[in-house]
Amino acid sequence: MFQKVLIANRGEIASRIIRTCQKMNIQTVAIYSEPDADKPFVREADESYPLGGSRVNESYLNVEKVLEIAEQANVDAIHPGYGLLSENGDFANSIEAKGVTFIGPSPDVMTKMGSKVAARKTMQEAGVPVIPGTESAVDTPEDAIQAAKEIGYPIMLKASAGGGGIGMQIVNNDEELQKAFESNSKRATMFFGDGTMFLEKKIVEPHHVEIQILADGNGNTIHLFERECSIQRRHQKVIEEAPSPFISEDTRKRMGDAAVKAAKTIGYKNAGTIEFLVDKDQHFYFLEMNTRLQVEHPITEEITGLDIVEEQLRIAAGEELRHKQENLMIQGHALEVRVYAEDPKTFYPAPGQITSLSLPEGNHVRHELAVDGSSFVSPFYDPMIAKCITSASNRNEAIQLMEEALKEYQVEGIKTNLPMLRDILALDAFKRGNTNTHFIETYYLKEEAK
Repeated sequence: MFQKVLIANRGEIASRIIRTCQKMNIQTVAIYSEPDADKPFVREADESYPLGGSRVNESYLNVEKVLEIAEQANVDAIHPGYGLLSENGDFANSIEAKGVTFIGPSPDVMTKMGSKVAARKTMQEAGVPVIPGTESAVDTPEDAIQAAKEIGYPIMLKASAGGGGIGMQIVNNDEELQKAFESNSKRATMFFGDGTMFLEKKIVEPHHVEIQILADGNGNTIHLFERECSIQRRHQKVIEEAPSPFISEDTRKRMGDAAVKAAKTIGYKNAGTIEFLVDKDQHFYFLEMNTRLQVEHPITEEITGLDIVEEQLRIAAGEELRHKQENLMIQGHALEVRVYAEDPKTFYPAPGQITSLSLPEGNHVRHELAVDGSSFVSPFYDPMIAKCITSASNRNEAIQLMEEALKEYQVEGIKTNLPMLRDILALDAFKRGNTNTHFIETYYLKEEAK
């Protein structure tokens, strides 16, 4: 097992990884930018090193500086968390060239799955259902319009190298597509250095359901069931739950089998997630693969009893999977809400100084914190403050626990989305499990407008 692990990330995920490393008697190294100098994860690590700078390209995306610290601290592995450098094949290659283990999949698999077009083609060849769309990247608006005529509107326009909803837009006709292609292509070039786009058929009343997988270096692959991640704003998740209240046992099995098949086809190793869109009739289609740990991994841990970060570390260290598919089962139900520093009316980030923080307590309430009661939420990063997770023997009890927890949750000094989270959980549509990706527009915003 590793002796010392550097965490190439920040906030709540850095704290999360540190916690498991401490349990396994592994020393940890934190890296931090200037605005993060007072954050909890910096204090929690055994060693902490400043990166300098404020913006991500000056600090957490500064590969040369990260590698310099890794060498200085004499680490034998690097955990990338999620976001930032977590799906950067060049970064993984640079790590391994120095004889340090990258805790994640191989760089070539990461690069292949990082391209939505290449990933889609690979899944088609593996026999995994994909959404009808273009078979290759589209370079011009004229080509996009021609392709849209063949697929049929409405169309989901996506950046080939995109993520986090960047470069993504629904279009309903040629005129909308022309404008959307030009603006999203420019945005994708700015964020990802790649302005190519591709088109997919827009699925009506879709659910965003993802399957967590684990795979070792000996060809063993399992799935840890599914997460329902349909409640989103700006294509970014807000509330997740496991298992999905929507899909049937038959769909669950077929999706799990498809996810395992997909992972085996590409020779995947470590933890990853296969994301699917599921239509109202429970037909499912491959959406993308995240070659990393997911923000919402705690709810899978709560219903399986596994520590996914520990499994990542063991796999990266060369160990064989300790779990068999036939021995895994869903135990109860779990919910996760993401608490953001944002205006609950506009969804715009609302950075600022936290003056006090009061958290609910309880045996079945779990917190993943990025801040403390005196933290400044910087405008330079994702405005997530924390994640709150509840688990119970069934969905109704998990919802009730979350409602009670959110009543006690207090963040003073800045605006947060806590009012929105409380309102969503109170909606009958949510309690019925009718949580497709249009939930916020269909139910929450309409209720707010009354």
